[in-house]
Amino acid sequence: MLNLFVNGEGGLTTAGYALSAALLVLSILAGLALADRGGKKGFAAKQLAYCAMAVALAYVTSFIRVFKLPYGGSVTLLSMLFIVLVANWYGVKTGMLVGFAYGILQFLQEPYFLTLFQVCCDYVLAFAALGLAGLFRGKKNSLLTGYIAAVLARGVFHSIGGYLYWMDYMPENFPLALRNLYPIIYNYSYLLAEAAVTVLVIKIPAVEQALERVRKAAL
Repeated sequence: MLNLFVNGEGGLTTAGYALSAALLVLSILAGLALADRGGKKGFAAKQLAYCAMAVALAYVTSFIRVFKLPYGGSVTLLSMLFIVLVANWYGVKTGMLVGFAYGILQFLQEPYFLTLFQVCCDYVLAFAALGLAGLFRGKKNSLLTGYIAAVLARGVFHSIGGYLYWMDYMPENFPLALRNLYPIIYNYSYLLAEAAVTVLVIKIPAVEQALERVRKAAL
């Protein structure tokens, strides 16, 4: 049954791409259903539009890579920030749903399937975790604090996947004393590098002001 969706190299077959696309559509429909529960159709439409733009911007900027690691992971042009913004504006539930949709797109972009749980760790749960930034919504320095928490949360799931599936890819020259920390060091190396760049960017006064104007427009 699995061979119907995954080829021998761990990539997707045509049926696999179709299934992934179907999951993406279902996540969008779920977003519509959740947004309509509030009874404010104008707000629901606007919220959906901003969420769609955030996913699109995250996906486009994920292709702009400062550098890429050999076994997956890269420092991109602030791609995680757009998902975190949605969580900051609309809360955890919406943020995680948008993160899930973005994770499906990432899977379609560079699919690699070992097991279902591996896909969940590397794509579904890792990117949905960016929505946890919404836990800090409305608090002081909510965007900055939420962004850092979201990056750390994403790294947890990538690291779990690393321990379960990717330890065999550890370089031979990697220090033996740090062997047990290899998945954590590998995954947080690129995540924290991108986080550092993003934090510097969002703390630029002009960027802070622009993001605040966008936030007010989105609400």
